Amino acid sequence: MCKSGSLWHTAAVSAYPPSARQSGPLSTRWRSTAHMRLLDRNAAELPEWLLDEGSLTERLLWASEGNFRVERLSQSWRRPLLSEALLLGLAPGQWALVREVVLRCFDEPWVYARSVIPADTLSGRLRRLRRLQNESLGALLFKHPKLAREAFEVALLPAGSSYLHPEFRQTRPCWARRSCFSLYNHRLLVSEVFLEQFQA
Repeated sequence: MCKSGSLWHTAAVSAYPPSARQSGPLSTRWRSTAHMRLLDRNAAELPEWLLDEGSLTERLLWASEGNFRVERLSQSWRRPLLSEALLLGLAPGQWALVREVVLRCFDEPWVYARSVIPADTLSGRLRRLRRLQNESLGALLFKHPKLAREAFEVALLPAGSSYLHPEFRQTRPCWARRSCFSLYNHRLLVSEVFLEQFQA
């Protein structure tokens, strides 16, 4: 299960060295949906599609009438961002497999997705996740009836946010969400950013 709650977050951050706690170019202010609504009256009516717990791949396949494909941008072992490590309960400096893709509909980039998969998740029945190419991680996960998804955190990324892959920096703010998945007692984190071309 994903860790959550401000008290846990404060205690966990203190375990990291000061250099690791500094805001970097990829830092993003993720908030629970309830917290987002309290902070920003404009967020009181969060888009329905932003909180859809079903398979995003299936939704995009339907919206694009099958004109959908996954383009892998990168996949390598890296140190996750601090907030990602905290959510996954990873120790400071622990590496994970970080995968970046863009989901295209009608050959236009609709969604940027970033997945963080701890090493212990990539064993046993989930070891095939190491070999994903231009395949949909979501489509693979949602095949399993015992898949559990935790509550969403959301963010409104500013124009030009460096959280995104350089090729897909946006000219206006865009919504993002992330959540932890649990399968076979293993966790992974998936973040999705709805790009300017996205059509709900």
